[in-house]
Amino acid sequence: MRVLITGGAGFIGSHLAEAYLADGHEVYVLDDLSTGSLDNLTHLQQHPVYKESLHVTIGSVLDREAMLELVGVCDIVFHLAAAVGVQYILDNPLSSISTNIRGTEIVLELCHKFRKKVLIASTSEVYGKHDRAPLDEADDSIYGPSCKSRWSYAASKLMDEFMALAYHRTKKLQVWIVRFFNTVGPRQTGRYGMVIPRFIAQALENVPITVYGEGSQTRTFTHVKDAVSALMKLVQHPEAVGEVVNIGGVEEVSMLELARRVKTIAGSQSKISLIPYDEVFPRDFEDMQRRVPSTMKLRRLIGFAPAMTLDRILEDIVTHQRAAGATSDPIVSPPVCAGGL
Repeated sequence: MRVLITGGAGFIGSHLAEAYLADGHEVYVLDDLSTGSLDNLTHLQQHPVYKESLHVTIGSVLDREAMLELVGVCDIVFHLAAAVGVQYILDNPLSSISTNIRGTEIVLELCHKFRKKVLIASTSEVYGKHDRAPLDEADDSIYGPSCKSRWSYAASKLMDEFMALAYHRTKKLQVWIVRFFNTVGPRQTGRYGMVIPRFIAQALENVPITVYGEGSQTRTFTHVKDAVSALMKLVQHPEAVGEVVNIGGVEEVSMLELARRVKTIAGSQSKISLIPYDEVFPRDFEDMQRRVPSTMKLRRLIGFAPAMTLDRILEDIVTHQRAAGATSDPIVSPPVCAGGL
């Protein structure tokens, strides 16, 4: 099978590419490297077996001609390319909206043209400001005002879902939609607002682990290998076609407790420092108190249950970052992950 992964040099995309190559498939990657990195693919390009089956194109999903050729030769498309990370969204609001909406429009149009299967990656951000848990796929979306730039990302990804479902219902296109909840693991950077790699980098350097606000906001985390396994199983399941499905963890943890666990697992001497939001973020930043998924639909469809506990996830990332000699990123990053791609 030939698999196209847009955003394939990104965190989740590179792991998905590796999994399909390991299964003996041919993988095509498209990435503009705005948030992805060729470093994520180097080990695959140098692999004695995988390198012959991996094809990398540096380019944008907004380039219709490039997409035309790639979609045409592949059997299935995983559309992971998107503006990712709260900090990146706040810094690049216009290009983020364009990439998310126009890019998905091109992908769906071409998949319809060639009758190719397509999975659209969405995000837990579409739920907005809910403080209830767990969040079910049929729950309402509750957004803040348009003057808060953060909500542009959530709204654009929700529009992606609307378009995908419209193609499925009116054009009979085989579409899957997944909402990622804070997917983490090796090769993820803390540069764009991903909290775990930032906490771990700070802990390994024995500098203060910076938690914003009071640290009472809660999240769940999913190891990227669990997320990739769920993706690959979903696209093989006919009952999942035309469905929106959460992919997330089941262990809810506060940011303060997360920092404590990171410190313990890393064997760090770091202090944990609480910093008020207004000291580090612009006025149009707004955080959510809880973000916890219901995974009942995922379990019903493919029998999914995360293989890795939160502590095992942290141990894996600590081991990876220690080996890589990772350092904390100077960019201020909020304790959430917008999409986790």
